[in-house]
Amino acid sequence: MFTGIVAAVGRITHVHPLGAGDDAGVRLTIAAGGLPLQSTRLGDSIAIQGACMTVVALHDEAFEVDVSRESLVHTCGLDREGEVNLEHAMRLGDSLDGHLVSGHVDGVGHVTVLDAVAESIELRVIVPAHLSKYLAYKGSITVNGVSLTVNRVEDQEEGTEISINLIPHTVQVTTLRNLEVGSPVNLEIDLIARYVERMVGGMGVVATGGLAG
Repeated sequence: MFTGIVAAVGRITHVHPLGAGDDAGVRLTIAAGGLPLQSTRLGDSIAIQGACMTVVALHDEAFEVDVSRESLVHTCGLDREGEVNLEHAMRLGDSLDGHLVSGHVDGVGHVTVLDAVAESIELRVIVPAHLSKYLAYKGSITVNGVSLTVNRVEDQEEGTEISINLIPHTVQVTTLRNLEVGSPVNLEIDLIARYVERMVGGMGVVATGGLAG
């Protein structure tokens, strides 16, 4: 489990194919940036752009993870070199400053608006239609691993557009600073909303939509 509070911005420095076929995944080498690795062990979980991955190799200032083809299909930003948000899995007793985040990407949205509003930035994202029912005013959503609050929800034919207010600090210390109109983003719905749907809908409901992690 994670909190959606990004600990550091790292960088994917190498992408190594794990095979020659179309179904092959990749091994990523990630420069940890400011993420402390002293207490990190093989097998630990680290959220990378919101997707939970397992550490398979450790270096002084970098680590490696294997990403399956299934995860690559259902996420963005894990198939090329570039900056990534990083967060260690939370431990019992840690402060929960964001919200409960599982590190399973529920879908990929796209940025529709980036506008300065006073000292902040309004971020609007079009969310895939199958996730629309999980979105609510003042509810939580994770965007590229960052815990954020939904300020507006507007259903449209192609999905649901949400509006989020980004304070300057959040922009400065995460990869959200790199977003442009049209940029794809990894999305994870609020874990509580998932369980509420299960309880309200009753047993026998089959979940849909790909998950990555």
